Parts: sequence; C-alpha cells; structure tokens
Amino acid sequence: MKAVVADTLESIESYKFKDLEKPAPKKGQVLIRVAACGVGYVDALVALGGYQVKPPLPHTPGREVSGTVEAVGEGVTNLKPGDRVMTMTANGFAEYALAPAAMVISVPQTLSFAEAASLPLNYLTVSHGLKDRAALAAGETVLIFGAAGGVGSAAIQVAKALGARVIAAASTEEKRTFALAHGADEAIDTDPEGWRDRLKALTGGKGPDVVFDPVCGPLFELAFRSLRWRGRHMVVGFVGGPIPALPANLTLMKGAALMGVDVRQHMEKELPQAIATLQELAGWAAEGKIRPPVGTVYPFDQFGAAMEAALSGKGTGKVVLEVAADGGA
Repeated sequence: MKAVVADTLESIESYKFKDLEKPAPKKGQVLIRVAACGVGYVDALVALGGYQVKPPLPHTPGREVSGTVEAVGEGVTNLKPGDRVMTMTANGFAEYALAPAAMVISVPQTLSFAEAASLPLNYLTVSHGLKDRAALAAGETVLIFGAAGGVGSAAIQVAKALGARVIAAASTEEKRTFALAHGADEAIDTDPEGWRDRLKALTGGKGPDVVFDPVCGPLFELAFRSLRWRGRHMVVGFVGGPIPALPANLTLMKGAALMGVDVRQHMEKELPQAIATLQELAGWAAEGKIRPPVGTVYPFDQFGAAMEAALSGKGTGKVVLEVAADGGA
C-alpha cells in the first residue's frame, strides 16, 4: 500500500510516499480501506514535533479516517467487509489503516466520507469539553473562539444540539458569516479594543456562562473577566500564539472555573465513555443535529499542502485529505 512517511520531524518536506506492506487485522482489529482523512492543526503540529507528546519514528500522520471495512480480525462480529465506517487511529495518511473494532463507528448514510473524516476527533473534543467538563445546560450562553475552524464549528453544532445560545468569535467577516451560517446565534469580532463592551451588549450585560477556547490568544483574560458568576472557561488549545497566564484571584472574584479539555488523555483514561460519545455523535449525525463543515479537500498527493493549510488556521471548516478518489469503494 502507499503511505506518507517521514524518518524525521524536521519539516513537512520530510514526508514522502513509501510503499509498505498492506497490514492484516489481528484479533479484535478492523482493516479499513481509507477514503478520507481529516487534517487538523494538531495533526500538523505532531508531524513537525511541536506537540507535547512526540510520535515514534518513522511517522505517518493522520488520526481521523473514514472508509470501508476491508477485513476483520478474529472475534469481530459487529462489522463486515464493505461497511462504511469512521474511526480514530494512527497512520491515517495511508491507503489502509488498522483500528480496534471497539473504536470503529458506522457512518450514517447522511454523511459523505469527507464529512465522516471530519467528525471523530473534533466532535469528541467538543462533547468532552461542553458536556463532561463544562456541563453546559440548555438555555446557557457559550462563547466560542476560532468558531470558523474545524473544532470551533463543531462546538457551535454541539452547543446548539444541547440547547445553548451560541456567540461565535472570529477574526474576519467571512469567518463570522460562516459561523452564523452553521448555527451560531450571534457573532463577534476579535479586535481587543472595546471587545468586552461589545460582548456585554450581546449578553444583556451578563456575560457568557461558558467560554470554549481552542485559541487562548490575546482575548483570553478579557473573556475570563467577562464570564458570569459560576462561569466556566474551557482551555482546548493554543493556536493563538504564546500560552497566556491568568491572575488566580479572578477565579475567586467570579466564582469561576478554568478547566482543561484534553481529549488525548480522555481517550487513554476514559475510553468506554469516549466510545459511547462517538456512538452518540453518529446518532446525532443520522438525525441531522450535526453535520461537519468540510473545508478544502486535497487529493492524496497534496498531503503537504493539506498539512500547511491546517497549520495556517486561515480557512473555514475542516481540511480533508482525499486518500481514495473512488471513496474507498
């Protein structure tokens, strides 16, 4: 099979196509013919050695895949060859990928392979953050940073499915329009000058109940200061640059919580809960409650451009790598 491989994490140019032996599923495993692979900021960061956990070498990027079941290992009875599926696994930039059967989720007919490859990691991250950590309740207001990106747009949809009011923060008019088109109730710019006043006007002077923040940029402290009493600020990532600090007294003054959302450790330590959430999300997709916004789709031989696009944060929706032009059929 063809796969994207690097022996060093020095640069995107380190990654090249290699011909590898097609793997065979072992007991409890599923072999998937990959149709599409989602490409996020973290995927590109990991590929360049910039994430806090560095991957073993040689490295093949990509964690979110969709496609069709090619073969199943011993003991796998809930899936069969030809089934449309999605999963999170390693080595997604390849024509075939192995995954534990428990992590392989059937793809609803309502989703394309590109949409399915945009769902698992982003929507699991968001559900873990908004449901498990923030305990977001119907009728509450959530402010979402990076609202036009893959994680941010997923947060809009999950928050709306939970009955919340959504204010989308984005840097350009194009991105704010995109966020509104995908379910946000209101949109706000990210110019720090007078920003708290504009946010206050959108919340009737009360501020948001929850901040969902995959950016943690220049507005980090201003957002926390804007929270209502007993507000919750979710720290999801740091695409906004240097990691910000927060005066500890603000948590006391607001009766508020600053909470981390680490989906990697959630899966390591609470896997059964994560799998149940993925099944729930697939059900929501089948019901039309969520639909991943796909951004630019790159052909397999443009894997480098796909990683660069994901790293830039300039686009809208989720970057997707189309591994099989025939959809993996």
